Amino acid sequence: MKLDNTDLKLLMLLQSDCKKTTAAYAQQLNLSTTAIYERIKRLEKEEVIRGYVALVDKQKVRKAFTVLCHIKLMQHTKEYVLQFERDVLKLSEVSECYHISGDYDYILKIHVQNMDAYRAFMVTKLTTLKNIGSTHSSFVINAVKHTTAIVI
Repeated sequence: MKLDNTDLKLLMLLQSDCKKTTAAYAQQLNLSTTAIYERIKRLEKEEVIRGYVALVDKQKVRKAFTVLCHIKLMQHTKEYVLQFERDVLKLSEVSECYHISGDYDYILKIHVQNMDAYRAFMVTKLTTLKNIGSTHSSFVINAVKHTTAIVI
């Protein structure tokens, strides 16, 4: 799908606030409400826009303790890799999981209430997964930059 300049501007506006009306976007982009509506529907149909979410304040839901946990697997067979990935998908504390290059195989972003909750998560959930060789945890002191927007 070819995105034109207006599509890109519309995507930036939607990423900053997707709750505005199509009329508000139309006014900002100098287009009709119908044209904006059709562009949004096309972007959704083509899965350029994959969904809409509410961004939750981690402090207010008592999940502000953020951990980046590096995982090294014992074996790298397809079966073990896929099983690990299926298992991680079931862990509600894990908000992001990336298969990475380098010394470790995966990096997980984990949100829990505090250090005690992280220890409980490690002992009762994460380290019970098969084929984990080692873990290395780093604790976020301060989020210097955090955004969900993809600059286009």
